[in-house]
Amino acid sequence: METLESLSDTLETTGDIQSIVRTMKSLSAVSIRQYEEAEQAMADYAGTIELGLAAVLGARRACGLPPPRTGRDDRGAQALVVIGSDRGLCGRYNETVTRAATQRIGAKTSRVGVIGARAAARIEAQGHKIDRVFLLPGSVVGMTDLVGRVLIAIDGWMQHHAVTTVSVVHNRREGRTLAAPRTRRVLPLAQDELARLAKAPWPGPGLPFTRMDRTRLLSWLVRQRLFVILYRALAEAQASEHATRLAAMQSAERNIEDRREDLMTAYRRKRQETITRELLDVISGFEAVGSNGE
Repeated sequence: METLESLSDTLETTGDIQSIVRTMKSLSAVSIRQYEEAEQAMADYAGTIELGLAAVLGARRACGLPPPRTGRDDRGAQALVVIGSDRGLCGRYNETVTRAATQRIGAKTSRVGVIGARAAARIEAQGHKIDRVFLLPGSVVGMTDLVGRVLIAIDGWMQHHAVTTVSVVHNRREGRTLAAPRTRRVLPLAQDELARLAKAPWPGPGLPFTRMDRTRLLSWLVRQRLFVILYRALAEAQASEHATRLAAMQSAERNIEDRREDLMTAYRRKRQETITRELLDVISGFEAVGSNGE
């Protein structure tokens, strides 16, 4: 049976939980904006890298050289990079991305790298072996270092495990959907994409001049393009995660407010019952004293 003291303790605990939920909601709202701005900034850099590729490939085309061959998709092993979450309270976020990832894992998928411990646990629970697990940074500042470590892992897969195709699976916000899975191949570059860049018109009067070996420069630009794709995918995934968590916290806050109202109603009723009972005890005692005096 609930007492006045137990109801008071429950109300205090509910208030503490409500405060935590509001804090998490505020942090998620702020984080969404930060990751969206980071993704937009990297989109500008992606345009610069594309111009660099267009310049190098255009120079090759001017010399009568075709775009470099990138190999066929069905040759060599495949690798998959999955971006999930380290933290909970984000609804079906990890379930959505891991379902999309496991559908992509096939006989040729020799290496799987997962960003986010919770997503990694879900994939391993389904019987898939994970080569590397990366922990997510706490803010935008740590994203560059994380992407660099993922690139090092990809280099190792390509050099030591004959990996020729790399894809990334992550969630992103699409309209009212807070976590829509997206899969994108990051390596090798599509042959038609190289052909398009080689024929792309240069915005200036002439192609830029460089003293660096064109093969080395092209390799560096391809690596930067891979960095851009992974960074933007990570930023989109983080924005999606915080948007999902924000929605979960908003729903939790509404439920807590409803629960708090019910508790306050029960507390007032119990308090009134206690006061009424104490008054009746006083009246009964007074009557008993009066009867004894007569």
